[in-house]
Amino acid sequence: MSDDPAPGYVRVRLDLAYDGADFSGWAKQRTRRTVQGELESAIATVLRLSEPVELTVAGRTDAGVHARGQVAHVDLPSAVWADERDKLRRRLAGRLPWDVRVFGVREAPAGFNARFSAVWRRYAYRVGDHPGGVDPLLRGHVLWHDRPVDVDAMNEAAALLLGEHDFAAYCKKREGATTIRTLLDVRWERRDDGVAVATVRADAFCHNMVRALVGAMILVGDGHRPVRFPAEVLAGRVRHSAVNVVRPHGLTLEEVGYPADTLLAARNRESRNLRTLPVPGCA
Repeated sequence: MSDDPAPGYVRVRLDLAYDGADFSGWAKQRTRRTVQGELESAIATVLRLSEPVELTVAGRTDAGVHARGQVAHVDLPSAVWADERDKLRRRLAGRLPWDVRVFGVREAPAGFNARFSAVWRRYAYRVGDHPGGVDPLLRGHVLWHDRPVDVDAMNEAAALLLGEHDFAAYCKKREGATTIRTLLDVRWERRDDGVAVATVRADAFCHNMVRALVGAMILVGDGHRPVRFPAEVLAGRVRHSAVNVVRPHGLTLEEVGYPADTLLAARNRESRNLRTLPVPGCA
């Protein structure tokens, strides 16, 4: 099926960032403030459009989750885009609230879909374990953990999670959606200021996946569970009562990766296929 803009429309890529603290997530809701709702309203207002616009996003972040590398697209009338392309970013800066910014606005290449053309998403989760708490200036972006965490132990645990698996044990199941994902990179680093940062990169994520993975690894880091515990939970494919979904404010969507322009359409089609894992012992 074609994903091209309708005749007379141009697909526009938006690169954006937001502080998620006061948003009820990305997805538009009738009675709650969301990133999608603010952006769609601002675009329609500054372009004086008679019809509402609809954004497609690379990763639908949950309530309280931040982003500084989010990507979305919107299809705009060609005539409007021709007149406003050089002014849209500045006009959005004047219309949007302080906690969401659009830093890039450009015509998307053929075959581009912000969600389905992406080949990976990279998140960071920040944990502070200083006994005195988190620096007040970082409190909105760093989780405080009241016991010290061992970064080396968490990296050992992380290495056992890499690859393609059914992450049902770490996801909030959604009807008709697969929980099979390919985890490309998980690593912890201790910054100079003492904050422990987890980088988590995968082809895609299901609901609550990063926060649940971090919760399991923190149990290893603070000595409550052995190194193999997160992998054993993964293999069980069911939620484990000991694994907490950590709070959202420590999580930030940092970057979304896309293939070369010539491969965008193929990736778009491939991503729409429902994945299954091979059955052990079958050729």
